[in-house]
Amino acid sequence: MSSWRLLLTRPEQECQALAQSLAGEGIHGACLPLLGIEQLPETPRHSATICELHRYTAVIVVSKPAARFGLALLDRYWPQPLADQPWFSVGAGTGQMLVDYGLRVFWPSAGDDSEALLALPELQAALKDAMFPRVLIIRGEDGRTLLAERLQAQGVEVDYLPVYRRVLPAYPAGTLQRLIQVERLNGLVVSSGQGLTHLQQLAADDWPTLAQLPLFVPSPRVAEMARARGAVDVVDCRGADTAALLAALRAQASPDS
Repeated sequence: MSSWRLLLTRPEQECQALAQSLAGEGIHGACLPLLGIEQLPETPRHSATICELHRYTAVIVVSKPAARFGLALLDRYWPQPLADQPWFSVGAGTGQMLVDYGLRVFWPSAGDDSEALLALPELQAALKDAMFPRVLIIRGEDGRTLLAERLQAQGVEVDYLPVYRRVLPAYPAGTLQRLIQVERLNGLVVSSGQGLTHLQQLAADDWPTLAQLPLFVPSPRVAEMARARGAVDVVDCRGADTAALLAALRAQASPDS
């Protein structure tokens, strides 16, 4: 039995699934979802973009919510997926959702981040073979711009299709601090930069105290954000999935329970 007792902050369904997986490894996880997902209403821009899907050299899907809502749009406008069009995802979980739909999908075998995706040989080959490469990124409303900036630097035309927004669920004052105390939590887990922001917002004046706990993050970018905000013990899992978190936990010295 591990002495790790972790605060888990993913959206509700993902949080419960992660808690169950950790429990199977003898690790206690307490769920406090900090990323509520709201689907954006469909607009003429959404329908026009999806109807022109065949014009894109590649499609990149950045998260599971992006896959879920993007595939719902695709299902309405393209009953038969484009068999030869390559799709890409940042992580394996998102990629598997696309595979299950019947798409041709690639994702990094190591690292759930933009840098790993941009280095994929299949992505670079698809862009190189196109006379006028054009990429569609399906994402949240205010996603980060690194992917687009790097692709544009290679001469690629990039369009966004925002399909959801992330919000901080409403909790009574003191909820986070009480949960940490009652559950005797000794580590924090966030799955994105926005999750980190919401954690700090919810902690409010107690953030300097929480920032002393080990904080497990999915990428170097989020690790840098966390350290800049005062987190003392930041662990970069190099991935947002369960396997990456477990590997990071095994590599860390277990705290005293």
